[in-house]
Amino acid sequence: MSEDPAVPDTGRTRCWRGRGIAFTPLETEDAELLHHWRSDAVAAHETGVWPGSLYALRERVERHLDDDSRDDFLVLLPDGTPIGLIALHDQQLTEGTAEAYLMLAPEHRGRTHGAAALDALADLAFGELPMQRVEAFTHTDNAAALSVLAAAGFVHEGVRRSSCLHRGRRYDSAVLSLLREEWEALDRPRSWEL
Repeated sequence: MSEDPAVPDTGRTRCWRGRGIAFTPLETEDAELLHHWRSDAVAAHETGVWPGSLYALRERVERHLDDDSRDDFLVLLPDGTPIGLIALHDQQLTEGTAEAYLMLAPEHRGRTHGAAALDALADLAFGELPMQRVEAFTHTDNAAALSVLAAAGFVHEGVRRSSCLHRGRRYDSAVLSLLREEWEALDRPRSWEL
């Protein structure tokens, strides 16, 4: 049940929140929605992943749900509308490192939801988990993702040259990171203060 009577109950547990968004744990049944989002040509190019079959994606989601080194969430609007997928994966608790992943539905890009979701993920990584560094990778020509990552405080570290093949072309990947000290210095409310 929703904590806020103004927010309709969609039956999904909201386990974490951010500015105008919330996270709910990813479920196997979400594979069809993810498949739809990944089939978008822009998303396929930006993530460098061919959409593949729904069956294969269901299998992947099931494996991810069993993987203790990752946390995958649907990003929800206040009314419960799912607008994206966000994950903190390759978590190395001993080292204090993890990788952030974000994919928004095409109709919800460019509306500040991405930065809000990354802010909330950083709050989870540094405020609830013992992370010291969260990194992210994207094509060097993905201006939208680079802008969203910068808005969330991620710092450009370098380039992994020719690290991604998509549609017969090699792409460089930008390497960005957010360190615990940088997160602590951010002047914004934390998820638990919202």
